[in-house]
Amino acid sequence: MDDSRDGTGAARRKGGTLTDNLPGGTFTLAGRTVARLGYGAMQLAGPGVFGPPNDRDEALAVLRTAVELGVNHFDTADFYGPYVTNELLREALAPYDGLKIVTKVGAVRDDKGGWIHERSPEQLREQVESNLRNLGVEALDVVNLRVGGGEDGHSPVPGSLAEPFGALAELRQEGKIKELGVSVVDAEQVAQAQSIAPVVTVQNWYNVAHRGDEKLIESLAAQGISYVPFWPLGGFSPLQSSTLDDVAARLGASPKAVALAWLLHQSPNILLIPGTSSVAHLRENVAAADLELPADALAELDTIAG
Repeated sequence: MDDSRDGTGAARRKGGTLTDNLPGGTFTLAGRTVARLGYGAMQLAGPGVFGPPNDRDEALAVLRTAVELGVNHFDTADFYGPYVTNELLREALAPYDGLKIVTKVGAVRDDKGGWIHERSPEQLREQVESNLRNLGVEALDVVNLRVGGGEDGHSPVPGSLAEPFGALAELRQEGKIKELGVSVVDAEQVAQAQSIAPVVTVQNWYNVAHRGDEKLIESLAAQGISYVPFWPLGGFSPLQSSTLDDVAARLGASPKAVALAWLLHQSPNILLIPGTSSVAHLRENVAAADLELPADALAELDTIAG
């Protein structure tokens, strides 16, 4: 088999191992082998993640093309739209053969598109039932409880998650959820969740400029738990962006491709979920899984967080 080929059906070499049509190499998530480069569906909704897509046919094409390119891990939520991304996933990909669909609960949208925290046991049950209906499944593969937010909307907020996570654990026992994860949490909250029910994934804000979760990532890797960073280009200062741009220009790649490749390089349990509403941009994101970062580029990128 020729591992130098690109595109659909291509063989890819990552970390010294050969995988067939799985961008970024593989990881076992909740008992299924998934490509480390997945897809986040948030951008398929309308502006502000509210309302329908500007181009529904293109949105459906993005999802179907992702599968053709080897992506088999999709991140979504009923509050994207709301309901829009789950309905698109159902139309494009159901019955999801060979795919892992990860959704989130803990928030809803108001009639103006605002993001409202709703985490009572009753509210979480309603959200799980809504995800089941809109995805068209009898049980959800993985459900993340989104906990934090803070002033920037993306950071952990210390405090107990026992009640909401316990409510999801009960729904898991009922068979409505297969596996659980947590999002926007600190290490103490991860440990608390694990004392209640198994955790298979953690989703936090982490990128080459916004660091700090390295110890958590290392701990999760040792336990075989995935870490899913969101906002790969979020929180950069102009100076940091300039450094990233310089490295990307030297490598003949886009800054986003370099940022994604850097994340894949950090730890084998990191799974990526870059989103886009364009087939062309989707292909660029998947190609980032094959971008090799030389030692001098990695050293320069590491200065960004300083």
